[in-house]
Amino acid sequence: MKSLTPTPPSDLRTHLGFWLRTVSNHVSQSFAQKLLATGVTVAEWVILREMFDRPNTAPSDLADITGLTRGAISKLAERLIVKKLLSRTYAEDDRRYQILVLTASGKEFFAMLTEKQRSRVFKILKKLAATHQLHNIPIE
Repeated sequence: MKSLTPTPPSDLRTHLGFWLRTVSNHVSQSFAQKLLATGVTVAEWVILREMFDRPNTAPSDLADITGLTRGAISKLAERLIVKKLLSRTYAEDDRRYQILVLTASGKEFFAMLTEKQRSRVFKILKKLAATHQLHNIPIE
């Protein structure tokens, strides 16, 4: 009877996943640090980014879009209102219904890359996400 000798695992650094994770971790940590320097957390940035495409949005819609609870959206919105990055308006006939509005200061968060740079980065990242069926919104 022939004895099977296990094949040793390949070196960690020969895997694309290792390098993607290494770069991703570095970018994520760098991004979080840069945001903190402005006084905004990653979770708050997610809300600001979603609001950029939807300048007037109900908190319940943000919860649906991001997958966060309504309570989490409420807390994040309140922090962003205090930071003057969002404002809140109420329906005249029902003060329970509110709309969150991205302020001019909130819009300024997204002026650092040119359209061509954003397009190039998005194309690569979207292809990777689609290939690996990555659909959850990261908030941490």
